[in-house]
Amino acid sequence: MYKGKMVLVTGGASFIGSHLVDSLLECGADVLVADDFSSGRLSNLEYPLEEKRSEVWTWDDLIIKKGDLKDKCYTREVMKDVDIVFHLAASHGGRGYIQVHPAECCSNMILDQLVFEEATKAGVDRICFASSACVYPSYLQMEEGSSYLLKEKDADPFVRDKAFADLEYGWAKLMGEMALKAYHHQYDIKTSSVRIFTAYGPRENITHAIIALIAKTFIKLDPYEIWGTGEQDRNFTYVTDIVNSLLLAGKKIEDGSAINAGRDDRITINQAVELIFDIVGWRPKKIKYDLSKPQGVSSRAADLTNARKFLGWEPETSYRDGFNKTIEWFFKNNNIDYIKGNLKKLLMER
Repeated sequence: MYKGKMVLVTGGASFIGSHLVDSLLECGADVLVADDFSSGRLSNLEYPLEEKRSEVWTWDDLIIKKGDLKDKCYTREVMKDVDIVFHLAASHGGRGYIQVHPAECCSNMILDQLVFEEATKAGVDRICFASSACVYPSYLQMEEGSSYLLKEKDADPFVRDKAFADLEYGWAKLMGEMALKAYHHQYDIKTSSVRIFTAYGPRENITHAIIALIAKTFIKLDPYEIWGTGEQDRNFTYVTDIVNSLLLAGKKIEDGSAINAGRDDRITINQAVELIFDIVGWRPKKIKYDLSKPQGVSSRAADLTNARKFLGWEPETSYRDGFNKTIEWFFKNNNIDYIKGNLKKLLMER
């Protein structure tokens, strides 16, 4: 489906966005990246880029244009002649970031609205929106050791007592889903939303859990610090699996429906740490649990019934394989002295 199409990836120099760009180019698409580089990096797009003019880079079928999607003129410009939009641009980060930057997370609602409006005016055929597991009610995720799997209907804003999203970031994502579905109903544009669960992998920043835990191992932090009790669990999902879900949703879902992309199994933070220690071949003499730090919900995993039924998708990368690849990337691409000197800031800022 993507071969020969002009595909815009907003936030395409970011963690997930850059991996999506890689896959789209492999599919034969012409790709345009719109990014302000607030969290993304040009270096994430590992191609021999040539700067054609100020803040515009190209390589083969790839064009990168730097700009702020909250600027209507810029957003209108990047929508010209686009067939498909993958909208990943957002103010986002790990638990530490979204808890201390609520106003910035709320600004996503402005950004999303402009992207959807200008895409519709430009005659774009399809929009696929990167949503989040943070749309789900926290009260369904507070039981430690829970076996409950979050279902798409658990975050239906039109059903009483269903909508109760996780912090401002979660509410903004839920409003983005609602807006996108409204554009489908009013303008008949093909749309979809993918609720991404705890993605991790190469190119991710240290505000996110797995990279943060790897970074602390990289510098041999001792005592080794874990936020919370370590018994909170997550369904960490490797980035290439997430990208595959986006590609499938962009192709197969047209009515604005949201669909889960995550795992239906889970591991605790303590188990994740032990796996990292095992792969690296090092462990600290002491582990310190900091209960004052943000730690999020107690238990989170995805029901994949709809992903299997409508996309034919489920994650393929095991925790060990995904952790291995991520550790290998992190150790190869980071400086010990820099991480040591800036760890506290890096854990909270993108």
